[in-house]
Amino acid sequence: MHRSGFVSIIGKPNVGKSSLMNKLVGESLSIITAKAQTTRHRIMGILNGEDFQIVYSDTPGLLEPKYELHEAMMNYVKVSLEDADVILLIVELSEKWDENLFARFQKIQTPIILLINKIDLAKGSQVQDKTEYWKNLIQAKEIIPVSAKTGENLNQVLTAIKNYLPEHPGFYSKDELTDRSERFFASEIIREKIFLQYEQEIPYSCEVAIESFKEEEAIIRIRATIFVERDSQKGILIGKGGSSLKKVGTAARLDLESFFGKKIFLETHVKVSANWRKQKLRLKQFGY
Repeated sequence: MHRSGFVSIIGKPNVGKSSLMNKLVGESLSIITAKAQTTRHRIMGILNGEDFQIVYSDTPGLLEPKYELHEAMMNYVKVSLEDADVILLIVELSEKWDENLFARFQKIQTPIILLINKIDLAKGSQVQDKTEYWKNLIQAKEIIPVSAKTGENLNQVLTAIKNYLPEHPGFYSKDELTDRSERFFASEIIREKIFLQYEQEIPYSCEVAIESFKEEEAIIRIRATIFVERDSQKGILIGKGGSSLKKVGTAARLDLESFFGKKIFLETHVKVSANWRKQKLRLKQFGY
């Protein structure tokens, strides 16, 4: 018997969704930073076993949309929930019920597995107390306390998911890891370095477009444009004498070389695209 299905990974920003997906798939597919709203797209990670195929969807963190980019991000969540055979709903150890964001999960018919993440930080009976707390709020098939950081109980998660997958042949071939292109991962790796390098609004105002991606035998040549919303942001991003942008480029190049297993030549430019986060057409051009 072969089981296959789509598993949607859902939660508020900063609950460790992306870390969990990377651990469950065994590959670094989703970028991870300590800042909220790092994930903007729906990223699929495919895990194959002898008798199963799990297609994980890492989605943007649940939030109340403030502008067009947020609307596009929440649309990925909506579509992901519609496709899902199983929902992995992730909450943090210290998290409380939020009516606006969680009420929809009380009506959903899809099997929900609730994961309480960051149990490595638990004190006393906190894990037990939190399990009871969520049991009364969400009709989850199973509640599993986990740690994305240490990997604790992640084997239990895999077993639980397999129990609720429908009987179905695989949707993707066994050698596929993701539905995303190499260009997409190149842009995400550069964007991750921007999140790690800059404070306040800069990371949220940036979008990375890969203008060219040329793979040769010994090297991949990538030209990327980083878009910001204002001239002042462009100055901060580039830094004095280009120093800040150079740091981003160096860090990104090292990660790209590790990801693609090849030498990378990376060229980056910065352009202003005024208020791109609020413009539907611009968002469409950026792949949202």
